[in-house]
Amino acid sequence: MNYNFDEIIDRSGTDSVKWDGVEAGWGRNDLMPMWVADMDFRTAPCVIEALKKRLEHEVLGYTMPCKEWGESIVRWLKERHDWAVTERMLIFTPGIVRGLAFAIHCFTEKADKVMVMPPVYPPFFSVTQRTGREVVFSPLQLKDGRYEIDFERFAHDVRGCKLVILCNPHNPGGRVWTREELARIADICYENGTPVVSDEIHADLTLPPYKHVPFASASERARMNSLVFMSPSKAFNMAGLASSYAVIENEEICERFRQYMEAGEFCAGHLFAYLSVAAAYNGGGEWLDRLLAYIGENIDFTESYLREHIPGISAIRPQASFLVFLDCRGLGLNREELHRLFVEDARLALNEGSTFGREGEGFMRLNVGCPRAVLRQALERLAKAVAGLS
Repeated sequence: MNYNFDEIIDRSGTDSVKWDGVEAGWGRNDLMPMWVADMDFRTAPCVIEALKKRLEHEVLGYTMPCKEWGESIVRWLKERHDWAVTERMLIFTPGIVRGLAFAIHCFTEKADKVMVMPPVYPPFFSVTQRTGREVVFSPLQLKDGRYEIDFERFAHDVRGCKLVILCNPHNPGGRVWTREELARIADICYENGTPVVSDEIHADLTLPPYKHVPFASASERARMNSLVFMSPSKAFNMAGLASSYAVIENEEICERFRQYMEAGEFCAGHLFAYLSVAAAYNGGGEWLDRLLAYIGENIDFTESYLREHIPGISAIRPQASFLVFLDCRGLGLNREELHRLFVEDARLALNEGSTFGREGEGFMRLNVGCPRAVLRQALERLAKAVAGLS
């Protein structure tokens, strides 16, 4: 089929967080939104078609998971990520951030320590703090344009922690962790008695030639000491449906989490939550491959444009996802000056690196999940703004 990722779609007036939420976030509505991690492309056609077909019935009563929900997940994980799981290992969650919060409540107590590795997706530490737990920060190291784990520090920092939250692949740096790195994390955490919660929402957005390794598949210790959260929401552009799931291979951990979820009736999804997952995994492979090719080209374009027109800013090339972490430290600006450059001068709305932790200061996260003409316009605005600094 022919998929037109160059099509510009007006998303304003649809209660879009990315577009209609700019004024609430920045106090103005004249900024190009290149922030929230959803894409400006049409949601995968197979998903839209499945939802339209179901709406033709015109009765939206109480629903249960469709038979294809679990079957499609098991098949997708095996074919796409070479991970053999069973339906018994699956637990529905209404979004991955909520799933993380449920896991924190289920496996830790107030004042317990939970470790994260900044710079990292802000809810990892904000949700942990709001639930009354203590956040332990074990920073990643930026070496030769990619993030790496300081395992000596990791082993020190994890002592006494009741949970580790891992971002696999990493957001905002786009790093795809290797099997060896994941197995080493698993060894340290297993010996410390610390379960690992792995957020793998960007797994299906892994860019060739890289391969995503589900944390639980990295080793036997990883398999027996982890909860893996996944969802097609990012890859198939359907985040508004709030549908995700946990995969837990350890029967004891799985049963404990299942009982917690069932006690609060947190593991019951709405009608479209199940149908959309089955539709994406059963019919969206070709669309996703085309999408990944387009995103790769957008990343190439961004890198090339920065080198030629904005040498003071460099891109950390993501190995997964449509998010590019821009290293703006070469401009020599402080946090307030960098904010002014992007907002006042370039009229762009990006995620400030500092929101991902102190280690993100001097960076900005750019969403390139958009038509190339839009990306070009954003970069041209930025180039003009940077040129004005001198």
